[in-house]
Amino acid sequence: MKIREFRRRATLCVGAVLAVAAIGAAATPSLAAPSTTTPFATPNTDGCPQKTQPPAPIDESEVPAPGQPTPTPLPVPTPAVGGARLGDCGVVLPPGAAAVPQDISATAWVVSDLDTGEVLAAKDPHGRYRPASTIKVLLATVALRTLDLNKVVVGTQADADVDGTKVGIGSGGVYTNRQLLQALIMASGNDAAHAIAAQLGGDAATVAKMNEVAKSLRAWDTRAASPSGLDGPGMSTSAYDLALLFREAMTIPLFAELIHTEQVDFPGYPADPRIPGDTDHPGFLIGNDNHLLYNYEGALGGKTGFTDDARQTFVAAAQRDGRRLAVTLLKADVLPLRPWEQAARLLDYGFALPRGTSIGDMHETTVQSTETDVALAAPPASGSGYSAAPPAEDRRVSTRTLLIVGGIVVILALLVGARQAKRRR
Repeated sequence: MKIREFRRRATLCVGAVLAVAAIGAAATPSLAAPSTTTPFATPNTDGCPQKTQPPAPIDESEVPAPGQPTPTPLPVPTPAVGGARLGDCGVVLPPGAAAVPQDISATAWVVSDLDTGEVLAAKDPHGRYRPASTIKVLLATVALRTLDLNKVVVGTQADADVDGTKVGIGSGGVYTNRQLLQALIMASGNDAAHAIAAQLGGDAATVAKMNEVAKSLRAWDTRAASPSGLDGPGMSTSAYDLALLFREAMTIPLFAELIHTEQVDFPGYPADPRIPGDTDHPGFLIGNDNHLLYNYEGALGGKTGFTDDARQTFVAAAQRDGRRLAVTLLKADVLPLRPWEQAARLLDYGFALPRGTSIGDMHETTVQSTETDVALAAPPASGSGYSAAPPAEDRRVSTRTLLIVGGIVVILALLVGARQAKRRR
């Protein structure tokens, strides 16, 4: 078993043990000694500790390969993308809003409106953290707009050997791209991410495409380092960016369908001839690993994530009374509440706010014009396989610009023609 997967399962086991212990404690008579456990405290970010880069890693997953440079921190746009208030690093609330829910362990979070783009409330919205498997939202966006979903793909041993969480792709198994995306989005399969990336040109080419899309959306706190979300050199996102990427993905009908699917049949794969006595592996059911989907009324679905360095990450959406809200969590823990439970509390908080409440939005993306910012805002390179439609406001500006330039060209052409005609006369 891979070390990362072992740690993940160990964390789940510890959570189960703690839950059993809590039940036992509840049944213990009041004569038991008082607890000396330090009360939980939400991490303080008022001092902007992650303004430029994520917290220091706890392992060697982000050490560059031999001969590769160490990525420098991404530039920090000024003013903050989405509005001035989103440049704050602590809790940011609308004027007169109630206090945020208790027991939220996420170091950074954002509650936003999927339809209007309004940011309703946040904590360290542009602080930089690691996305873990929530970056698969970005991979899915690239894949859904690039690959033929009916194309048949044969699983490889390289797919089966990837690190981290796997859905169960086997060498020689036959899968459609649609099934690979089910495994990616529903079960967070790193093996599915590997199979998808192979069709996009390999890991390095896929990461480049993902980062192009992030730049095209002006998610400038985001830098993917792996297709699956496993930690790597320079990996970064923010709660704001994750909300932005999720909102974009939700415009793709199949993505919205898959994150809302509870379970689906998945193909098996043939016996491995290298293993004596191995037999064919039959198909099986895969389930959605997002518990909010099963436990929160109006849940639309979402994406979970975890690595040793990123800790718990989460993005999800729900609908109530005609409103669709999204919540993103970064660097959370499983105590005192599981991430989906923290998301549920923040969604309740968002739905309780009046319509039109806002501390910023996902439309106002004008930043200070510098060479760095211009480079960040450059369109994707040709041949990327991805064509991102610009926002409506940008399209209007582009149209006006084309009309003005076209008019100038026509006038100049008429003047030149008249001058040449005069010379001929």
